[in-house]
This record gives sequence, structure tokens and C-alpha cells, in this order.
Amino acid sequence: MDKEINVEELSGIVVDSAYRLHLELGPGLLESVYEMVLARVLVERGLQVDRQKAIVFECHGMRFDDGLRVDLLVNQSLIVEVKSVENIAPVHSKQLLTYLRLTKLPIGLLINFGSSTFKEGCKRIVNNHQDFSSSRLRVRQGSGVAREAAKCAKEEES
Repeated sequence: MDKEINVEELSGIVVDSAYRLHLELGPGLLESVYEMVLARVLVERGLQVDRQKAIVFECHGMRFDDGLRVDLLVNQSLIVEVKSVENIAPVHSKQLLTYLRLTKLPIGLLINFGSSTFKEGCKRIVNNHQDFSSSRLRVRQGSGVAREAAKCAKEEES
């Protein structure tokens, strides 16, 4: 994509892509399959995607070069954690929030392709994020995809 995309627009594109992928493939495949296909779809939509990106961080004077890996880092500004389990556990949201805090990024998406519906499997986690004014999720709530995306957006934590 030629123009800079803010994190709200970016999360809308990812949710839309994941929703369509969930419809197409359904639940039951390995997490790595969903991660690989979602990454490809996002790249085809013009986004930069790093898979299994090692995040460097420091704690108590120690540097960790491989202390955590995010499933997808989109445009260096949005973390996407991909799961393929029957139900998301509370620890999954906490894990993503920790990743957001360590990277100082504002928004992450926890997407569980193992859920029977996309709504059940999509959770948006925020980390000190305040700018929701440009959110595509609030503008296009008429279409089915946007309704599903909006349902995902309602799952916010800080």
C-alpha cells in the first residue's frame, strides 16, 4: 500500500481478512496453517508481515534476544496472535497484553480459528490506546464483515 495506514485501519484490514479466512477454511486446521495463510493474504493486500518475529526486550538489566516471538507483526505496528483451539483461555489475552506492553504497541488481535464462529474467536487487546476516532470498525458497521469486525472490536481490554 502506498499511503501510511494507522493502527485502527490496519486492525480493520486484519479482522476483515481473518473473518474471510475463517469462513473459507473453517475450524480444525493447525495453527501454523492459519498463520501462514493469513500472512499471505495480508501481504497480498499490500501489508508488511513478519511471521514468528523475535522481539528483543530488556528486564532488570538483562537483554533477551529471543525471549518472545509474536505470530504476526503487521506493518511493525500491530501484533496478531493466532490460535486454533476450542476456546481461548484467559492466559492468551494476558500473553498478548504482555507482548503489547513490552513492545509499547497500542493494539493486538487474538484470533482463534478453532472457534465455531469468528465472533467467539476474535479478541482485540489494547495497551494505553486512546485514538479510536479513525476506526474503520465504527464507520462501516452496515456490512456483515464490518458487523463481525465491530463485535471483535468490542472485546477490548487495557
